[in-house]
Amino acid sequence: MAESIRPRDPLVALATLPCPWPWHRRVVKRAVDLTASSLALILLALPLAILGLLLRLRSPGPALFFQERVGRRGRRFRVWKLRTMVAGAPALGPQVTAAGDPRVTPLGRLLRKTKLDELPQLVNVWKGEMSLVGPRPEVPRYVLTYSTAERELLAVRPGLTDPASIAYHDEESQLAGHPDRERAYAEVILPRKLALSRAWLYQQSFFGDLVILLRTAGLLLRRRCDSRP
Repeated sequence: MAESIRPRDPLVALATLPCPWPWHRRVVKRAVDLTASSLALILLALPLAILGLLLRLRSPGPALFFQERVGRRGRRFRVWKLRTMVAGAPALGPQVTAAGDPRVTPLGRLLRKTKLDELPQLVNVWKGEMSLVGPRPEVPRYVLTYSTAERELLAVRPGLTDPASIAYHDEESQLAGHPDRERAYAEVILPRKLALSRAWLYQQSFFGDLVILLRTAGLLLRRRCDSRP
């Protein structure tokens, strides 16, 4: 009896363009990712455990939330986040969230504002599924709509932050005014973010990534101060 042949993932078929970076740049970037994520996970283990406990105590459900995203070469992986919404939230509304979404818990709202819910993605960086700096990973449904030029981003690891993440740090507020937030994201915001990410792709450097990390840290510190009563 012939063995069944597993169909090729269409997302992998999209990721055919080569990485524009020389091999030594890729090696240095991965070494920095592995070193930094290892140290950060050690230092943040206790704070993350405390946040996870608070989430469990404040609302029913697990502390962590996993969602399928698309990474380098079109490979699917599960991105790690602290849960910021009520249990079963994906079945209760649109996939794209906006400011004022009733599914977001009070503690989750604070975590989203300060981006602390993204910290568990350091595990994805450590595993090699993500990088510290790179285009934010998208869900499969949006990646399938990428143009040929936008598919260039699938040649590199997605990241925790990049210029698009900084430019659209208040994305949820921008989406709040749209009656169809998923359409607004797919047709307006996502193409602009991908354009910024593609510009970074061809200008990437060690010091450039360091500047992006510092700008992101400064932005998060300001948001944390703004969130204080």
